[in-house]
Formats: sequence, structure tokens, C-alpha cells
Amino acid sequence: MRTKKVRIGRVKMRSPGRPPVLHRAQRRPFWQEIAHGHSSEEAAQIAGVSQAVGTRWFRECGGMPPSHLSPSSPAATGRYLSLAEREQIALLRAQGCGVREIARQLARSASTISRELRRNAATRGGGFAYRAITAQWHADRAARRPKRAKLAVNAALRRYVQERLAGNVATPAGRVIAGPAVTWKGRRHGRRQHRRWSRAWSPEQITHRLPVDFPGDTAMRISHEAIYQSLYIQGRGALRRELTACLRTGRALRVPRERVRGRGKPFVTPEILISERPAEVDDRAIPGHWEGDLILGLGSSAIGTLVERTTRFTVLLHLPPLPEHGRQPRDKHGPALAGHGGEAVRDAITRAMGALPQQLRRSLTWDQGAEMSQHARLSIDTGLAIYFCDPRSPWQRGTNENTNGLLRQYFPKGTDLSLHRPAELQAVALALNTRPRKTLHWRTPAEAFNELLLSVNQNGVATTS
Repeated sequence: MRTKKVRIGRVKMRSPGRPPVLHRAQRRPFWQEIAHGHSSEEAAQIAGVSQAVGTRWFRECGGMPPSHLSPSSPAATGRYLSLAEREQIALLRAQGCGVREIARQLARSASTISRELRRNAATRGGGFAYRAITAQWHADRAARRPKRAKLAVNAALRRYVQERLAGNVATPAGRVIAGPAVTWKGRRHGRRQHRRWSRAWSPEQITHRLPVDFPGDTAMRISHEAIYQSLYIQGRGALRRELTACLRTGRALRVPRERVRGRGKPFVTPEILISERPAEVDDRAIPGHWEGDLILGLGSSAIGTLVERTTRFTVLLHLPPLPEHGRQPRDKHGPALAGHGGEAVRDAITRAMGALPQQLRRSLTWDQGAEMSQHARLSIDTGLAIYFCDPRSPWQRGTNENTNGLLRQYFPKGTDLSLHRPAELQAVALALNTRPRKTLHWRTPAEAFNELLLSVNQNGVATTS
């Protein structure tokens, strides 16, 4: 009697586990939706799978699509059998059709059908029962091109990378410093591990340091992308997953680029983005265009800053917290107790701009912070045209960002800004406005702004000299 091994024509395979939920063709729409900025739950719903499956796919790949499933990868050419064709083969085979009849109906060669029935049949029972899902599973496994990660193969390189990712902070004498426990709080940070106190070199720093430390050893080379993949992708088997806590962001998963781009405030519409701002604002020839922002401090304290683009004249906004701040939970539909909500910022800007002539109140550019949710009412009260920068583009408010850096001399980070009274803010603004500026040919912002006020009072038109 012939053995089962001889009958099935191949050696006994070690079971690789259960077949995956759907295969490559069904996973591609999921990753296409991820690339369009949808969450894993939304992408799973569009792709026709459960949210749990979509979340598992997202986490297994570290938040980024595999190369063969990315939107930039080439589409299937039809060279290989698809799941639909395998289902048709299974139906025809169950009806008793021969190899040539199946090949004729599928417009494939008979040798293709013959190999398919021989290679991808279910042989657990010792026969050649053909089932489409099992055949697709075998085909996907055979199509893999397994390659071990470079960090998994090179032990010296792996040790170097791990030591610089997770090295302890020590004094020159070698005494290890026990640092603080840095925890991530709030939903805005997403799934992140608590940040670890360590030397925490970034993968890019490690990549560029290797040629310096090992100039003659070409084996000690790796890209920063390979390090990220070893950290985030399950199954790479090179670096410990918990080392993501040593990264600056502390992210447990990577964030697709398009999802980050799509983060915008609902009150920001395309017609008020900075791209729609008049060209006259850029050359600073016409005064009256302002930039604004908040500088934040301890305990959700904040100070508002307004800077005139032409003269660099600075106005500071006093934003005291409400008496209930820190004593009772905030009402979801009530005002922001920290003092820099939409209504508080709107009122502060209205008071600051109210004393200026209309010629010096042309536009205000702000970032997409929630404190400007009342921008429509602000525009009516002050006559300012409100524009918003693109997300994560602080350079579009370069004048204001530079001024905020100067203000940090007086209001350091990590201090309670609510302790400063309005008189102190006026004193700091005066100090900044009476400082000579190279860009103003060593005049002070106060002198340049005063010239504009005199020009408006005499001629009714603000002009620059």
C-alpha cells in the first residue's frame, strides 16, 4: 500500500496556522482607504470587513501598508490565478469537469489548471480535495519572498542600535540617573507608550553615526527606515517592540501621512486659508496685517500675542483663567475655564484692536487652534479679515513665531503664565517694542508704528516710508 506521502506527491508540511481573513486582493482596498486618511475602522467598513479585522491588519503592519499592498504598488496583471478563478475551478471540479474543460472555460492553459490542482489542493486527509480558500492560502504562502531583517542577522549591529535606543542617562562618573516617569495624557496623543528616560538616539542619528564609528566596516550600515520597521512591524523579530517608548514621539504605531494632513479644524474652510490671503500681505509694503498665536504655560495658562507684520509692533493679550478653573470639571458646552477659549480670545483681540484706525486693521493670520473658533464674530466686530495657516506650518507666521521666541525670555516654558498681571504684560510689550531692529534699519517697532499712526491721522492712508 502506497504511503500518504507518496500519494500526495510532497513531504508533510508543518502547519502554518489558520488561513488569514481574506487575502491580498481584499486587503488592497483597505490600505487604499488608509492612504486617503481614513481611520482603520472606517477603512475596514469601506473594504467590507469587520472593524476588529481592520484594526488587526493595521497593527500587524505597524500602521503602514506592506510594499505589495501600498497604493503605489502595481496592480495585479492577471498572470496569476485570482480567488474568483479558484472558486470557479472548485465548482467545476465538483461537477466532475476535466482539466481541459476547466481550462477552456477559464481561458487558461491546461497545464496551469493541472499545476493548480496538484500544488494547492488540500491534502490533510491524504487526498487532493480542492477548496478555493485553501488553494488561495497555499498560493499566497508560496508567493512570499522571505528575507530576514538585517538587524536579526547581524548581532553586532542589533546590539549597537538597541544600546543607543535604550541607553541609560549617566553622569561623567558613570552614575545612572533615575529620570522622571513621563506619561502621555489625553486622547489627542493616541496609542502611545509612556516615554522612557534614556539617551534615546533617533533612528536617523544612529544611521548617520554608524559610518563615523565604523568607517571601514560596511556591514555596520542600516537605514533609519529599517530601524523603524523593526520596531513597528510585528514578526520582524529584530528589535523589542517596547523600545518604541524610547522614541521621542512614543508612538506605538506609525501614523499614515495623509491622516495627519487631514487633521483640520471644522471651522476652517478653504476660502479662509492662507492660500487665499491677498498677495499684498507677503511683501509687507502695506501695514495693518497682523499675525497672532498663543504661548502656553503651566496649568493650561496662556498669553495671546499679536504682531504687526510691517513694523513688528507687538501687543500682548491678558487671558486670565476663570475662577472655576481647577476647582470643578468643565461643562462640555460651557466656556473654557483655562481662559483662552474662543470667546475669551475673541473679546481680548476686539479690545486690543478697538483703539486702532481701520487702516491698521486689515487682516489677522492665525494657526488652526480651537481658540479661534469665534473668528466669524471677531471679523464682524473688528473688521479684520481672518486667515488660517496650513496645519503644522508655523513658518507661514514667521514674524509671530520669531516674536514668541523673544517673549520666552520673559515667559519661560514650564511656568504659570496666569500669574502675570496686565501691567506686567504691558511692560514686556513695551520692552520688546522699544528694542531696535535690524530689519527696521535700527528703528524700534514703536517708532515705526507711531509713524504709521501719524500718517493715518494726517492723510487718512497708512503708508510705509
